Amino acid sequence: MDHKITQLDEYLFGVGRHYEIYEKLGAHMMTKDGRPGVYFAVWAPHAKQVSVVGDFNEWEPGENPMEKLEKSGIFELFIPDIKEGDLYKFAVETAEGNILYKADPYGNYAQKRPDTASVVTNIEHFQWTDQGWEDDIRHRKTYESPVAIYEVHLGSWKKDDEGGFRNYRELAHELAEYANYMGYTHVELMGIAEHPFDGSWGYQVTGYYAPTSRYGTPQDFMYMVDYLHSKGVGVILDWVPAHFPRDAHGLAYFDGQPLYEHPDKRRGEHPDWGTLIFNYAMPQVSNFLVANAIFWMEKFHVDGLRVDAVASMLYLDYGRKDGEWLPNEDGGNKNYEAMEFLKHLNSILKQRKPGKIIIAEESTAWPKVSFPAEEDGLGFTYKWNMGWMHDFLNYMKEDPYFRQYHHGELTFSFEYAFSEHYILALSHDEVVHLKCSMINKMPGDLNDKFGNLRTAYGFMMAHPGKKLLFMGQDFAQFREWSEERSLDWFLLDNEKENRQLNDYYRDTLHFYKSHPALYELDCEPEGFKWVFGGDVSHNMLTFCRMTKDKKKCLLFHFNFSPVVYENHRIACLCPGTYREVFNSDAVKYGGSGLTNPQVLFAEKIAWDWNEYSLKLNVPAYGVIALEFDYTEPPKPRRLKAGKIRKKEKVAKKKTEK
Repeated sequence: MDHKITQLDEYLFGVGRHYEIYEKLGAHMMTKDGRPGVYFAVWAPHAKQVSVVGDFNEWEPGENPMEKLEKSGIFELFIPDIKEGDLYKFAVETAEGNILYKADPYGNYAQKRPDTASVVTNIEHFQWTDQGWEDDIRHRKTYESPVAIYEVHLGSWKKDDEGGFRNYRELAHELAEYANYMGYTHVELMGIAEHPFDGSWGYQVTGYYAPTSRYGTPQDFMYMVDYLHSKGVGVILDWVPAHFPRDAHGLAYFDGQPLYEHPDKRRGEHPDWGTLIFNYAMPQVSNFLVANAIFWMEKFHVDGLRVDAVASMLYLDYGRKDGEWLPNEDGGNKNYEAMEFLKHLNSILKQRKPGKIIIAEESTAWPKVSFPAEEDGLGFTYKWNMGWMHDFLNYMKEDPYFRQYHHGELTFSFEYAFSEHYILALSHDEVVHLKCSMINKMPGDLNDKFGNLRTAYGFMMAHPGKKLLFMGQDFAQFREWSEERSLDWFLLDNEKENRQLNDYYRDTLHFYKSHPALYELDCEPEGFKWVFGGDVSHNMLTFCRMTKDKKKCLLFHFNFSPVVYENHRIACLCPGTYREVFNSDAVKYGGSGLTNPQVLFAEKIAWDWNEYSLKLNVPAYGVIALEFDYTEPPKPRRLKAGKIRKKEKVAKKKTEK
């Protein structure tokens, strides 16, 4: 490919529509006039001069000055004899004459922190083997497919023997094996784009186009994605277009003036986070971000992006007090430029990368986040259901005796379950900063905690919405997560309860994937039917998940209390037979073994506002799934008016007697 900037490149970049700008800007190995070398290009319109510095010129500004393309503000230069692995930066001379040493915004590889130089690399020659996977993704109906995501921070998933980082290639094999064993469909990787500070977990990015060198080279990361695909596991990356850090080598004041950030502090700075906010109204800045999303899908074959902190992008007053924010042109708090950027981003990805998914972490009630732009939506594929997470965890933290006063926190999410295309997320944010691990959120003694957590995960499995769980919570790690240490894998070897909980969550995932009732109508109201959600005094609720053909539907009954009920009557939707296919109280999970091994028959006994009911054993902290074929109940016989009057007369005479 000819990487040299053309007039068409300048025009497209200037209007924010150059979706392969990463092929032009940055550092690209090429041959010119028979000599191999590297072509450098960088956007710095306010700079007086830019030069390339590195080991090859002893980091001396001015030794290799770049030529400015006045129309676009891009500087370019070909330097012969530079080779792969050479370090470089851009020495940017500001209008005031100061020299800023900046890493390449479009660079594909960086030094391992704390060093900050960019590294010349070639990402074009990796031999991908996942063409079949990529073809399948283009035709996959994601809303009708199971999605069970394993959220992973690679640096602390498993460390090496010295407590250091392991390589992408090594991690790929173990991660694929574990994901397949457990039943996850995807892994979501935190902190892959290059970032300087481990404690930011990758949410303060300096190298948007570079996989972090903590775990190896870009080619090593390509191997990880390719290998996971070969084992049937999709890869989603956390992506951060909401803000970036102030580190001197990064995007902040790149050419001596606000460039990537909004120039007005009331829109360009996050008071709480100490970071800078992208200027979405600037075409070249929005182009940088849209092309970056395409880049990860095109060059690294990732299957989706989880967009961090979307709410902070949509609201101009997010995290700000009165007087600290600038209203929009209509006097409101909606960020029109960010809205337009997100709609543009999602529409372009839908066109160019069909089947790839993009997920919003959006924590408010902003409407139609996951609906297409043509339907006045933002265009995301999915939205994290933060409301469900908040209410559900609040309910689970309560002592079972007091849960009767919080029953609405358990049932409210069903009122809006189909207003968006949701992912039920229990993410890393819920198990850090003194929030406790999932197991330690549960009330009671150790046995109660595990019983509660089994019920919680069973409810999550059955509730409409795709699934996401953060690493370590699928074997009930007791300690909060920390990026500084490995997960407590020893619990699986030493503690019976943790192994049983891990087996339980594994079985819920495999159960989820093997029952179409739990995913094929997951985003449609027709996929869910209430049976009875008002059994407040018993901490119980009952609902059904339906299939398209009404065969092998699932009736779920939940008991969020420590009380055992034998021969307990519950309502059901229709006549027929009901067969228990899942029970959280199985002995192998650490339960008491109170199950329902015999086929259950619906009786025409009205119960809880339904015509039919059945009896079953309900264990403490129990999750029961009964499989049945739905049939429309016989309609009640309607008597003719004459017969009704005759019956009324007979009843009246009996009363008089």
